[in-house]
This record gives sequence, C-alpha cells and structure tokens, in this order.
Amino acid sequence: MDADLAQLSAQVGAWLKGRGLRLASAESCTGGWVAQVLTATAGSSEWFERGFVTYSNEAKQESLGVSAQTLAAQGAVSEPVAAEMALGTLAASRAEVALAITGIAGPVGGSPDKPVGTVCFAWVVRGAQPVTRLAHFDGDREAVRRAAVVFALTRLLDSTTLPALNQ
Repeated sequence: MDADLAQLSAQVGAWLKGRGLRLASAESCTGGWVAQVLTATAGSSEWFERGFVTYSNEAKQESLGVSAQTLAAQGAVSEPVAAEMALGTLAASRAEVALAITGIAGPVGGSPDKPVGTVCFAWVVRGAQPVTRLAHFDGDREAVRRAAVVFALTRLLDSTTLPALNQ
C-alpha cells in the first residue's frame, strides 16, 4: 500500500477511534479495496467492523437487502442503490457508521448516461439518513478504483458528510 493510502487510513482510524465508532463498508467496483486499506493499519480491529464485497446485483440484494425495484429503476450505479447498500451494511453489522461504493471502473460497461468512471457513494450513521454523492473519475480501471477509495475515505473525514455526528 502506498504512503498516501496508509496515511489516509491512519487518519480515518484516529477519527473513528476518537469518537468511539466502528465502520463497516460495502463495495462493488472497488472490490474490497477500502477494507484492504483500512485493515492494513495496525489496530484497525478497534474501529473497522467488517466489509462486504457485493459485486453482483444478486449479492447486493442477498447480503445488503438492496431492493430489486431500486436496482431495476435506477441501475446498480446510482445514489439510491449506494444509499440502500449503506443502510444494509448497518443492518448486517454492529458498526455505527457505514460507507458504500458502486460504480463503473471500466474499461467497459459505461453508457452515455453513466460513462466509465461514474461512481456513487453513500455514508450513513446509525439512526440517520444516508448522505450520497455522485463522482466521475478519469483514468484506467485502477485509477478509477483508487480515486473512489480515496474519495470515500476523504469524504468520511469531512464534517459535512455525516451531519448526525455534528449534533
């Protein structure tokens, strides 16, 4: 793991530990990269609870309770699906905070409406509504996936992402 990701993981860990929170993740296009980055940090078992890699629509439904209707109406790469993934992650874990990522890393799979590099995110605190974001990243498959990991973790640290923690 490169130094930038290691530093970001340490910041996330300190942020969570300082608040007495545990994080769980749900990942599609990043294939568990968030979980790998976080668990590479010594002591992460104190603040990282678990991770789900739900690459297929069936896995999103079976493991996280994502609605077939939402998938059909919005597509797997959508903010509503990311939100349902995040909520399902909390329901299937003991974490207080969850993040979810679903996107199109490429090099194929894009469309005019959702080109390669389109990634949707959700973050949620137990008892609150999810916060979602849509982002577009440039580059090859690895660059898109890495950018999604950095975005997800950086936004987690942003005080505006989880307003329920600021009350």
